[in-house]
Amino acid sequence: MSSTFEKPPEFRYCPKCGNELVIKRLKHHEPERMVCKACDFIFFQDPKVAAGTVFESDGGLVLLRRAIEPAYGKWVFPGGFVDRGERVPDAAIRETREEASVDVTIRELIDVYSYASSPIVVIVYAAEICGGELRAADETLEAKAFEPSAIPWDELAFPSTHEAVTAYIERFF
Repeated sequence: MSSTFEKPPEFRYCPKCGNELVIKRLKHHEPERMVCKACDFIFFQDPKVAAGTVFESDGGLVLLRRAIEPAYGKWVFPGGFVDRGERVPDAAIRETREEASVDVTIRELIDVYSYASSPIVVIVYAAEICGGELRAADETLEAKAFEPSAIPWDELAFPSTHEAVTAYIERFF
């Protein structure tokens, strides 16, 4: 399965002193890191955290067709980045409201997904609708509930989409 991930930014200058960053392996068992040639500041490229929900409506699993890159036009569960200081479950609920126009309550954690090819850690919850009406909203072309047999598996946006939807179906359908 192929996926599209944004390449992490390549930083060239130290945020502490402004001198050039170079790639060094500081310890043999750790990955290479960006280190300032002048002040030895270590620039850690931390991952981004995203949160999302998988839930049902009218007997089907809800998926959204993306209106943004990466993976424009592909199907995904509602989700997005967690803001600094925001609780992860609250971000999942907020993103679901923003993208699918429904309010949800969290049932349980489905799983946490991370991949060597991506700087994004995706935390996915099983949820239930508790308000609103399912419709396409922010960053969404279409919102639709699919019977498990009708899910467009070849049109899912990311590996985490495929894995979380599969896990949800195995647990709850």
